[in-house]
Amino acid sequence: MYLQKMFSCSQFLARTNAMQTFIRAASQGKMPLARAHGKSFAHRSELRQAKRIVVKLGSAVVTRGDECGLALGFSHKYNVVAVLQNQGREMMIVTSGAVAFGKQRLRHEILLSQSVRQALHSGQNQLKDMSLPVLEARACAAAGQSGLMALYEAMFTQYSTCTAQILVTNLDFHDDQKRRNLNSTLHELLRMNIVPIINTNDAVVPPPEPNSNLQGVNVISIKDNDSLAARLAVEMRADLLIALSDVEGLYDSPPGSDDAKLLDTFYPGDQHSITYGTKSRVGIGGMEAKVKAALWALQGGTSVVIANGTHPKVTGHVITDIVEGKKVGTFFSEVKPAGPTVEQQTEMARSAGRTLASLEPEQRSDIICTLADLLTERKDEILSANKKDMEHAVSTGRLSPAMLKRLSLSSSKLNSLSIGLRQISVSSQDSVGRVLRRTRVANKLELEQITVPIGVLLVIFESRPDCLPQVSALAIASGNALLLKGGKEAANTNRILHELAQEALSIHGVKDAIQLVSTREEVEDLCHLEKMIDLIIPRGSSQLVRDIQRAAKSIPVLGHSEGICHVYVDHEASVDKAIKIIRDSKCDYPAACNAMETLLVHRDLLRTPLFDQIIDMLRTEHVKIHAGPKFASYLTFSPSEVKSLRTEYGDLECCIEVVDSMLEAVDHIHKYGSSHTDVIVTENEDTAEQFLQQLDSACVFWNASSRFADGYRFGLGAEVGISTARIHARGPVGLEGLLTTKWVLRGEGHTAADFSEQGSMTYLHENLPVAQVLPERRTTS
Repeated sequence: MYLQKMFSCSQFLARTNAMQTFIRAASQGKMPLARAHGKSFAHRSELRQAKRIVVKLGSAVVTRGDECGLALGFSHKYNVVAVLQNQGREMMIVTSGAVAFGKQRLRHEILLSQSVRQALHSGQNQLKDMSLPVLEARACAAAGQSGLMALYEAMFTQYSTCTAQILVTNLDFHDDQKRRNLNSTLHELLRMNIVPIINTNDAVVPPPEPNSNLQGVNVISIKDNDSLAARLAVEMRADLLIALSDVEGLYDSPPGSDDAKLLDTFYPGDQHSITYGTKSRVGIGGMEAKVKAALWALQGGTSVVIANGTHPKVTGHVITDIVEGKKVGTFFSEVKPAGPTVEQQTEMARSAGRTLASLEPEQRSDIICTLADLLTERKDEILSANKKDMEHAVSTGRLSPAMLKRLSLSSSKLNSLSIGLRQISVSSQDSVGRVLRRTRVANKLELEQITVPIGVLLVIFESRPDCLPQVSALAIASGNALLLKGGKEAANTNRILHELAQEALSIHGVKDAIQLVSTREEVEDLCHLEKMIDLIIPRGSSQLVRDIQRAAKSIPVLGHSEGICHVYVDHEASVDKAIKIIRDSKCDYPAACNAMETLLVHRDLLRTPLFDQIIDMLRTEHVKIHAGPKFASYLTFSPSEVKSLRTEYGDLECCIEVVDSMLEAVDHIHKYGSSHTDVIVTENEDTAEQFLQQLDSACVFWNASSRFADGYRFGLGAEVGISTARIHARGPVGLEGLLTTKWVLRGEGHTAADFSEQGSMTYLHENLPVAQVLPERRTTS
């Protein structure tokens, strides 16, 4: 008894501390505050504001496949609900499982009873085959409810969270006094930070009426836990109802059928577009019942998400992901966007992209030249939109000076863009359908390797609106479909530039090949469209690139996580060249990924006029210097010692370190660099050649600034980004980096059997001359 009292006291203190934590968090603006009920959330991202949440655990989530007992992994739902409760949200659970729990228990009791009776009757220990009677569901529910609640209580106790059991029937909602009592009880439990566990009283409830449909806002038949959860959510004015089932969400046709598509968002007017399949393997509901209940709750002001609760998602527990606004399951919304969804945009882009790839090279070139003309003809319109973005950015003060510089457009920038696009149009003439290799495998059997587009590209970029026409031109030239996601700070500029790109595409009927994502899609959600997107190209900060590389589990990402570029000054370096190269590499555009971050100096240059001039120049340019460990050891009074030799400053800062030789410089770069761009400054040709050959970076330069690592300066016209990956493309990626290949074999009834050991044919593998494929033989992806 003493221990029991102590346990009760600890629970009370835990709940009190949780309430105090919630009050402090709410006062500091860290928790969602109660909102006026009556209108559901319009977009997923708003689900973060949900305070009162109903979680419905369906039979398929709770019950084992044999319908006897609870499913493995079921307990992981408890800690998620408990965590959300302790964050200050008000959680309610509508659960199934009493019948399954009771069925397992009764079967065990019957088997035990039969074995005892048979042993007494026969006098033998050996048992014969025993048949089990059909168990009535209400009896199973009566036997299993207590065990189910004991499990809930035991699991939630581990998280200092108290639960309470409430069993209801249809009459409890249709009788006004009972409904008021139920409402009062639930509100009191929530006020005390207790999680109500609600279930239908299956021990006494009559069988559901088969033709009982949901009607109106105030009438709903409690015939299954879907309708119970909907009624409860509306009755309690919940912000969110999470209905967990054994499917990923709502599909437009039965999930197992061909071409079934998971619906990210469902609107009340879309019921006619859904074909329902059979109900779940267990339970008395089905997807149609879930949709009807969800629409009823939505009409009552509660947002709804239907999702798979049988296993955690890749990004974490499904309940947490939903509350964080991630793309999980099907979100029900009353507000239908004016434009297409991002999934529809991607499908439109892919379809138009295939047509784009089948155009003649001259037609794709014509589109790019038209876009180049529009950039100069409509420059006033572009600059006006850019001015609005700049004014808004300055007024909010959220962008750094470097980011403001990226955001800004000018007439000269637009002219340079136009020139770059014309370079791309010329190189597009022999891009798609070019034969890389032609081999005569055998007599009248020819094999060709041909360039084709990659497919659908997703380019995510920050601040720089000039990226949009550059990437658009490269996508057009390579025959790729393009999905663009720009930063909201450049929304006005991006919109007009996208309109110009589509205007240029329209001259050959492929307007939809380039799509601008202007909806409120999170970047992480876009990275999960692995069935629709073939390659992601991030353009922006190293943090953006790293975030996308982490989020894109199943889609290749072309990019670099960091731009830790080095300049090594050899002891045989020219003074003038060294000063010019270091100044340009560090000071021209310190925020660029190809800017110098670490200066390596040969030991023999210390305390020489060249070294003094380098230091004076950096100080004149207001560059903050950090000393590497070896450099600091040479100095009595040194600059602040660097915290890490793997630092990308992105500003007027750099590290200086001392090395004993060129080979030590190479070793340093291999250890601390990011394989982006590295430079040697020397007059010794042998030393330079060794550096160029031994250093394994995407770009390696001799007596040239690291800032040359740029698609425009390389003569590519533009770039989609700089890649430090080991496969596909490295360095500034232009048109060639957006192409892949396919093999085309032309024969006359040849079969593999013709080349068997007994066959009469032999392989020739004769290399043939390579030439551009004739127009009538050009192939596309």
